[in-house]
Amino acid sequence: MKLVSWNVNGIRACVKKGFLDYFTEENADIFCIQETKLQDGQIQLDLENYNQYWNYAIKKGYSGTAIFTRIKPLSVKYGVGTDETEDEGRIITLEFEEFFLINVYTPNSQRDLARLSYRLTWEDRILTYIKELDQSKPVILCGDLNVAHNEIDLRNPKPNMGNSGFTNEERGKFTTLLDNGFIDTYRYFYPNKEGAYTWWSYMNKVRERNIGWRIDYFVVSERLKDTLLDAQIHCDIMGSDHCPIMLEIDL
Repeated sequence: MKLVSWNVNGIRACVKKGFLDYFTEENADIFCIQETKLQDGQIQLDLENYNQYWNYAIKKGYSGTAIFTRIKPLSVKYGVGTDETEDEGRIITLEFEEFFLINVYTPNSQRDLARLSYRLTWEDRILTYIKELDQSKPVILCGDLNVAHNEIDLRNPKPNMGNSGFTNEERGKFTTLLDNGFIDTYRYFYPNKEGAYTWWSYMNKVRERNIGWRIDYFVVSERLKDTLLDAQIHCDIMGSDHCPIMLEIDL
């Protein structure tokens, strides 16, 4: 089974930059996107043989997630816990026969850390939710998690210490997630690989010089370890300030 995740930073713009070519070429069983930046009815994607699930933010042109899957899920949930109307459209959970898939666009704590407290509360809520699901079936969590976990996960760790996405608090929450029985699949295959990034600033020449951050992930329940086949970062794919990531798993 092949799964792809991509923060498209506006699906309408990304479609104009080759999204559908990449989508067709990858031929994934499940394709997750984040930061769709639209409302219901603003785009129609003709994706033959795929079921489409969209979670829109109430605020126009902001946030949002979607999942396109060939495998029809047993159930679909938007939001976390009992919150079915999550205002920012940041989470979709699909239940399949053998696992839960959670597509997430984690809130950014913002440049001045004005939203750090909200972010940390979010992290606690998500961890509780994932652990509850994991009690009944393994979990595959994917998306833009808006954190570079370790120094190897960004080009310039020292000057970014304490900045949004690289605070001790955010990194610590990711560590806690892994400590609760989950695997960062890319680091499972490539524990020491440097220069592996998924996001680059739009500033001039930054992407060309690979001055980036790895903030997009596939995280899976520990008991899926023996089913993992490969994890990739498709850094050559343009269309967004993020690039797609891919997970192959034998279920």
